[in-house]
Amino acid sequence: MNPITMQLVADRYIRLALEEDINSEDVSTNAVMPEYRKGEVQLICKEDGVIAGLSVFQRVFTMLDPSTTVQLAKSNGKVVADGDQVLNGQLLATVTGDVRVLLSGERTALNYLQRMSGIATYTRNVTSLLAGSHTRLLDTRKTTPCMRIFEKYAVGVGGGNNHRYNLSDGVMLKDNHIDAAGGVKEAVTAARQYAPFVRKIEVEVENLDMVKEAVDAGADIIMLDNMTPAEMAEAIDFIDGRAETECSGNMTKENIQTITSLGVDYVSSGALTHSSPILDISLKHLKVLGYG
Repeated sequence: MNPITMQLVADRYIRLALEEDINSEDVSTNAVMPEYRKGEVQLICKEDGVIAGLSVFQRVFTMLDPSTTVQLAKSNGKVVADGDQVLNGQLLATVTGDVRVLLSGERTALNYLQRMSGIATYTRNVTSLLAGSHTRLLDTRKTTPCMRIFEKYAVGVGGGNNHRYNLSDGVMLKDNHIDAAGGVKEAVTAARQYAPFVRKIEVEVENLDMVKEAVDAGADIIMLDNMTPAEMAEAIDFIDGRAETECSGNMTKENIQTITSLGVDYVSSGALTHSSPILDISLKHLKVLGYG
């Protein structure tokens, strides 16, 4: 993650996560470790997958105590980094510092790392299913509240691409926007008049009639939502390059190969962020080293 982004955006959410977990004090830790002792603990992967979020993991501990160090392990001669394939039983890093910090930061640090690595792993799997096609995989705004920056970063680590980051990032006219405006043409016209000329206008459509309206209205991107492969093929043939195309609607690793031969430009999948299982990673073998 870009260090500037970390300081400006991610730090705020990491601090909130720590405050959520340490309301006033860590009673368990303070009971068994009432004063400073130096210690170390190992970060170990417990299943195969793609690692993502190492800098966030590290930042949790340095936010609690800047003197904490995270020494990343080497694999095949190079230091473990986001995007690497990791294996069950692999040592990923050693965290050294105040034992109280190691204990208090453990759960929050692992929550980020497990969640982000799970998303990167699932995204890598889905991306591999699109190999050989020109269709690009996109995420959505179906993210965990206050986790979007981390989850969308993890999608990128896994080989996917980010759709708009938030509502200020682009014009997407969905079914309720179209209903509010009174139709596809009306919605596109209103957006074209309101939005800066540098912004593309994307329209969500559900049938061929709406596809024709979107093309006639001059939409830049037409999202084919919850259509069958046959319906999408007909729509893409009609659009004929006059707009970019995106398909969406319950796209998962189980069915995404049904669209690879259609020639659609993008496929968006909310499952990348809302249904990815975590990657099992643990902090183990804590050692108390002394007072140094």
